[in-house]
Amino acid sequence: MSEAVKIDASRVIADLRELAERTSDDAGAQRVAWTETWHEARAFLGELLGEIGLTNETDEAGNTWARLDGAGAGEDALVVGSHLDSVPGGGWLDGALGVMTAVGVLRAYSEQPASRPLVLADWADEEGSRFGLSLFGSSAFAGTLDTAAAAELVDADGRTMRDVLAESNVEIERAPECAARREGLGAYLELHIEQGPVMEAKGVTVAAVEGCQGIERQRFSFRGQAGHAGTTPMAMRHDAALAAARCAIGISELPSEYGGVATAGELRLEPGISTAVAGVAHLTCDLRNPEPGALEAMLAGARKASAGAAEEHGCSVSEEPIFRIEPTAFDSGLVAAAKKATEEATGSTFAITSGALHDAAQAARVLPAAMMFCPSRDGLSHAREEDTSEEDLATAIAAFGRLVAKALEL
Repeated sequence: MSEAVKIDASRVIADLRELAERTSDDAGAQRVAWTETWHEARAFLGELLGEIGLTNETDEAGNTWARLDGAGAGEDALVVGSHLDSVPGGGWLDGALGVMTAVGVLRAYSEQPASRPLVLADWADEEGSRFGLSLFGSSAFAGTLDTAAAAELVDADGRTMRDVLAESNVEIERAPECAARREGLGAYLELHIEQGPVMEAKGVTVAAVEGCQGIERQRFSFRGQAGHAGTTPMAMRHDAALAAARCAIGISELPSEYGGVATAGELRLEPGISTAVAGVAHLTCDLRNPEPGALEAMLAGARKASAGAAEEHGCSVSEEPIFRIEPTAFDSGLVAAAKKATEEATGSTFAITSGALHDAAQAARVLPAAMMFCPSRDGLSHAREEDTSEEDLATAIAAFGRLVAKALEL
């Protein structure tokens, strides 16, 4: 096998620093998808690609692509990438590390052509921060996006996803047409931060990722009766807030029986004032588990908790599915290559299942896919304090370069 082309890690890190400077404020990264700041981040990506003579184009779902032809005519391309969008007040590395490393890969191979074409992918709206729908662009690419349901999702301002995306020249009903880009693509690789504490606790600098947990994300809406906070006796209340709170506790107890993790992450009350009993409460529930059967049992448990809480507090309850994805195992051959690359770069091999969701989980439905992780300091992510040492970043970028070289020859 030929030697891995060296990726300029210092340049990748410098690009990440500049991206953060351009698109962050005192609260952290503000590259929320479909906002002006996100478009500014993509404009910077276009500048970097232009430096190596490449142009980028946007597909029907808002994903950005750039292609570097290789020496082998007619060979399937290797895709490298991640996402530039962030959560509000997020970190400088989440998603951006994979995109800027992909730029570094194309930059290196622009000087020494690969045996196959290389394609950069910057997936649109991986985070789902605004509408609760994660992996929008990669779901459209994989053919799993329910456009009818997605179109009617609303943000905190009551605006529909259809209307917001139209402002970015994305017609949501046409988003699945981007799946046509699968033709001529051979595999997908992604470098990402772990976003958790496991690697740092074990002293691991690079990990091969074997797959992603499955997710069930629902919204439970409790409807009771609004009333005056001073004149409505406690025994006569139909308090939707208490029903939601009781449900949240029940949800938090599910992992003790089924494993995985469970989060009641968002609670909205109506009328939402201190002087009124809540008549309506909307609670989001995020369930994750690497085992399909256990994930199904967790969802049943959450439904049981919501029904019990509603009955206890004299409310009705309804549910709305927001997002789901089954547990995903990555391609065994690429995972083996990732393990070998980590061993060559660090002298040891470590593999992990991702607790977070990534675009690779959708790409893996239609392409062989794999990931690598580097550690997150104190396990923090989706926060301004998110960080990884430059030494660990450089090691991970080098290991990813080795993985790219191996994947080009598979």
